[in-house]
Amino acid sequence: MTGKSNPFSSLITSPPCNLQRSLLTISALTLITFTYLSLKSLHFPLQYCSPDISVTRQVETSEEFTDIYHSPEVFRLNYEEMEKNFKVFIYPDGDPNTFYQTPRKLTGKYASEGFFFQNIRESHFRTDNPDEAHLFFIPISCHKMRGKGTSYENMTVIVDNYVQSLIMKYPYWNRTLGADHFFVTCHDVGVRATEGVPFLVKNSIRVVCSPSYDVGFIPHKDVALPQVLQPFALPAGGNDIENRTALGFWAGHRNSKIRVILARVWENDTELDISNNRINRATGPLVYQKRFYRTKFCICPGGSQVNSARITDSIHYGCIPVILSNYYDLPFNDILNWERFAVILKESDVYRLKYILKEIPDEEFVLLHNNLVKVQKHFQWNTPPLRYDAFHMVMYDLWLRHHVIKY
Repeated sequence: MTGKSNPFSSLITSPPCNLQRSLLTISALTLITFTYLSLKSLHFPLQYCSPDISVTRQVETSEEFTDIYHSPEVFRLNYEEMEKNFKVFIYPDGDPNTFYQTPRKLTGKYASEGFFFQNIRESHFRTDNPDEAHLFFIPISCHKMRGKGTSYENMTVIVDNYVQSLIMKYPYWNRTLGADHFFVTCHDVGVRATEGVPFLVKNSIRVVCSPSYDVGFIPHKDVALPQVLQPFALPAGGNDIENRTALGFWAGHRNSKIRVILARVWENDTELDISNNRINRATGPLVYQKRFYRTKFCICPGGSQVNSARITDSIHYGCIPVILSNYYDLPFNDILNWERFAVILKESDVYRLKYILKEIPDEEFVLLHNNLVKVQKHFQWNTPPLRYDAFHMVMYDLWLRHHVIKY
């Protein structure tokens, strides 16, 4: 050992100092090992049982929750908590031809309302014990009433009488003046039918497809329901960027000011495919849907309301939605970062629309498209529902709302 330093000489010459140093090293290594094992354990299956189902589920790794979410890790953990604990009581009273029935159909522009009614009725979130419920569902199907030819005025009377009967029969509304109650309705039918019942609109949680700030929608209380025209006619788009050669596309009825302007300014443009009316089906099968497959950006102007099913069509077919609607609280806006998979503009931007889209670099378009594919599952209704689909995302939004209710 002559002429060479002894790596252990410091331990020999100053035992107290180096003993302390060694203990610190061991503590650090223990902490690192524990952290590593804790993170690694996330890859193992997690089992839990609900009252109605017992399944083995794979716990998602943090890498699956990217910046398409505002708070990826918070969403992951809260979602798991919601799945295990959230309970909803559905009021059983009322005329079965009007209340507590799946709306007339699960297709078309009212599909979201129909799917929610069916999913909640069959889900493990439902409880028959109101004392363990976090929220109370008022099963009013305005769409069902409309199908029977009921006028909006009579709908308002029916809704008012029904809710008043629940208040008289049960003690739950009066605990919070309805803050822990919610109802679900899509398109403008339910909005018009309930707007004449102010105590219901102001106090309870409205889950609606027309979430417009300028007509009384309250973002921190109400929930934006995605309007989905299911079933989709063609498979989901994705991994098909090379086929998307058209810059932008829109075709539809000119039933709003913004649509009139959009058609007038851009219908003769050679780079934007803008039609001032619906595509005639006589031109061929599924011509409208096929346009989504070959387009980079699909224009989504508001119609008679701020919402449009064209947004979820765009997401499904892999075409970047260009939101062209003011005062619109986008579905799951408090969960998803829409700027990561959509282009959000003001209505006044319609005059510069083509130039705004052309200024988006190719690499940014690719990123938007890849993120769009990741969120497709959140805008799909299923029977039975699947994890992270539209039903579960609405339930998660309701789960968030119930935390602010105190009584």
